[in-house]
Amino acid sequence: MNFKVTILGSSSASPTINRFQTAHAINIHERFFLIDCGEGAQTQMIRNNINFARINHIFITHLHGDHIFGLYGLLSTLSLYNRTHELHIYGFSMLEYILNDFLKYFGNEFKYEIIFHAVNVRQNKVIYEDKNITVETIPLKHRVPCCGYLFKEKVPKLNIRKEMIERYKLSLSEITQIKEGCDLICEDGSIIPNEKLAYRPYIPRSYAFCSDTKYSKKIADIVKNVDLLYHEATFASESLKMAKQTGHSTTVQAAETAKQAKVKKLIIGHFSSRYKDLSQLLNEARNVFPETYLAKENDVYEIKQERFKG
Repeated sequence: MNFKVTILGSSSASPTINRFQTAHAINIHERFFLIDCGEGAQTQMIRNNINFARINHIFITHLHGDHIFGLYGLLSTLSLYNRTHELHIYGFSMLEYILNDFLKYFGNEFKYEIIFHAVNVRQNKVIYEDKNITVETIPLKHRVPCCGYLFKEKVPKLNIRKEMIERYKLSLSEITQIKEGCDLICEDGSIIPNEKLAYRPYIPRSYAFCSDTKYSKKIADIVKNVDLLYHEATFASESLKMAKQTGHSTTVQAAETAKQAKVKKLIIGHFSSRYKDLSQLLNEARNVFPETYLAKENDVYEIKQERFKG
């Protein structure tokens, strides 16, 4: 079952010849999600063979242009493609007014419904859930209301050990109960513990997206132990003062967050256009957190499925 993150854009306020503005596409169990939609997101999705029609949920972190200016074009293209099924957009409440103005002038021919979900960016709260995953907000500290998003696979249901069905002549009713976590009570009164009868097929995976934020210890608490963390690193460590003034993080601060949260892997991105060579940024972060990687356009990060031991 897939759990893949595709980097569509890695630049901050303005794009460069090689870097687009922020957008990540996520494929979890063949359900597609989009986080932010900077300019160029459509082009990048085409380049990466991501079908627009399969994206039904878009999560917007905040209302700065480099994170939303690609949204209007995407919505129009979906209409041109004759989309009819609803689209869900999540973001700060003011985004709904902006979308309504856009739809007033450009949405008359849309055949699909846009359902807006206002997000309280100051709360860590589950805002989306299906049978496989949950998505919760991560409060961030920026110049405007802003939040990140944490995607978490749900704990999978128990699988029965096939050899136990024959050994204990299990009935359908007993198999159902065991899958729900119950022990087996035998006719002689002995108890077979559930862990001998069933097992979890895999360890739930997780991905956290934290863009446009000052350094905050609270972030590490929310994203603790995630498999993959994306954290903005707009500036090199020498520009700490500018990072504070603009509501951003440095490479070292992003790496410190990853280290404190004990994540498995860190991706840094949202780079200032002043940096033509990103090696300095990568080296600074790796000195603090070795498992750091640069967000590069068209890179795909797959979180492999791991089985429970035992």
